[in-house]
Amino acid sequence: MTDPSRPDAPRLSGALQGRRLVLALDRRADELAAALQRHGARIQHAPAMSMIPHVDDPQLLARTAELLAAPPQLLIVTTGVGVRGWFEAADAAGLGQALRDALARTFVIARGPKARGAAQAMGLGVGWVAPDGTSAEILDHLEGADLTDVRVAVQHHGSGADGLDEFLLDAGADLVALTVYRWGPPRDPEAVHRSVLDCAAGEVDAVLFTAAPGTENWLAVAERAGALPGITEHVRSGRLLMAAVGPLTAGPLEARGLPAMIPERSRMGALVRAVVQHYDPTTVPSSAGATPASPNPAPAAEEPAP
Repeated sequence: MTDPSRPDAPRLSGALQGRRLVLALDRRADELAAALQRHGARIQHAPAMSMIPHVDDPQLLARTAELLAAPPQLLIVTTGVGVRGWFEAADAAGLGQALRDALARTFVIARGPKARGAAQAMGLGVGWVAPDGTSAEILDHLEGADLTDVRVAVQHHGSGADGLDEFLLDAGADLVALTVYRWGPPRDPEAVHRSVLDCAAGEVDAVLFTAAPGTENWLAVAERAGALPGITEHVRSGRLLMAAVGPLTAGPLEARGLPAMIPERSRMGALVRAVVQHYDPTTVPSSAGATPASPNPAPAAEEPAP
């Protein structure tokens, strides 16, 4: 469904006036939509996956209690939402402060800036951050380290552990795995299906992604619907913009030969600024930054009134 710009929201610019943008995300979709609408965008929601929280899972609290009894020497955090969800679950169970105290001397490794920021917000010191936000970098960083009997806690992201658990177990570590949430199927599959057909038909100006699993799922729907060739043609001609919040999120696009615009900072605000600047470079300072984008075509045609 295409949402009109909210009349009560202050307009910041007309950079996206008449532009139709698909948001292929679940978390914070309304927040992102509101930010884009303040520049005149028309929004089409098509969340390609859903987030299933595990904060009420007894196993998560049981694993947390294990860490309180025997704190880890190393904690690996992979996502900001996972860190926050874990501590929210601990706080709700009355274990929050005890968890913070237990982790006070723990060396923390973060898989990127979002995980680092969330860990720091919870009062944890972060000793090392993966520069490009990948689990592969963490594996490389730990390669050769003596982890025999080292107690390690790993906060999984929505798609699993990316080989971290296997690596640590093979290295002899005492592993405690924490599943705070996982990715599930889209809540509205028809909305996703409709969005890929609209993109293939040239009726959309840009698609925004904020998580690699969502990117992969959206492209898989496009492939099943036979829409990927049309989407590819429009992307390569510059008619359709693919915008991803970071390199990991853009990975499935680039694997299929689809160039993606990526802001210099993997933040939602930076993504908004990059999209706005793509269509109107005079609207925001050049310091907002993004990877080179394709030429700016005319907006997609308005849908006929129902």
